[in-house]
Amino acid sequence: MQKIHTTMTAWEWLLLVILSVLWGGSFFFVGVTVKALPPFTIVALRVSLAALLLLTIVYCSGKGSKGVLEAWPIFLAMGIMNNVIPFSLIVWGQTQIASGLAAILNATTPLFAVVGAHLLTSDEKMTLPKISGVILGFTGVAIMIGVEAFSHLGTNILAQLGVLGASVSYALGGIYGKRFSRMGIDPLVTSTGQVCASSLILSPLACIVDTPWKLGMPGMEVWGAIFGIAFFSTALAYILYFRIISTAGAINASLVTLLIPVSAVILGSVFLKERLAMEHYLGMAFIGFGLMVIDGRLLKTGKAFLQVAERVKERI
Repeated sequence: MQKIHTTMTAWEWLLLVILSVLWGGSFFFVGVTVKALPPFTIVALRVSLAALLLLTIVYCSGKGSKGVLEAWPIFLAMGIMNNVIPFSLIVWGQTQIASGLAAILNATTPLFAVVGAHLLTSDEKMTLPKISGVILGFTGVAIMIGVEAFSHLGTNILAQLGVLGASVSYALGGIYGKRFSRMGIDPLVTSTGQVCASSLILSPLACIVDTPWKLGMPGMEVWGAIFGIAFFSTALAYILYFRIISTAGAINASLVTLLIPVSAVILGSVFLKERLAMEHYLGMAFIGFGLMVIDGRLLKTGKAFLQVAERVKERI
């Protein structure tokens, strides 16, 4: 069993940034697919294709034997908490509220993770830097998306509560997922088990709700987006996600929801030539500062600086 450390290493920060790019890019893929396919069909294809790819990788790597049978009930629970519930609630919520407001509500995931980890774990207790950093990061997300996103706050309450419920589910899923590390199960196998369990639930649901066999055949652009969201934004993303959880804990892994809007904005600027406004830079500054506060290095550096200053003052 690997010990959880609250201060992430440079490698874990890099993995978190890559994960935010993979999940930030999923908004682009969904934007392409949603024009041609109904929501549950998209979600079912996403997890099913990701499951096929991960099963192939697990089989070729020979990592699929240790603890898998014993972990199937946990895989099923993780699939429900990390995929079935949040995917369904967000899809339903975004039919009634703006995507900007949905993104702000989704960025509350670290707040729920901090509280949940404090109540449910012994190694990720709530601290003032964690709470302060998450609030700073959440503020940065709100600034980036813009005040107009709050214009409908208070209307469509059930839809807003649905997206908040998705954030709670993500947070609890991350906390629950820590047990895979204690069981000695590789993050690759964990990712595979979760998306396989999700596909077993979502595929029949898509057949019942969307009757996809009645739909026309999507074009190459749509299929490209489907494979992109399945292979990169799901399969690869969850391998990185569970790798971060196994060493840095659920709270640190949940910080990706603060970085996703940053990645989405930067990707739009680079590939779609979208112009960055002042609020984007200000929001990114808040998020960056919040992450440094959560990481703890900023506080440690400040204390060390004060100690040095005190020694210099005593000598003078």
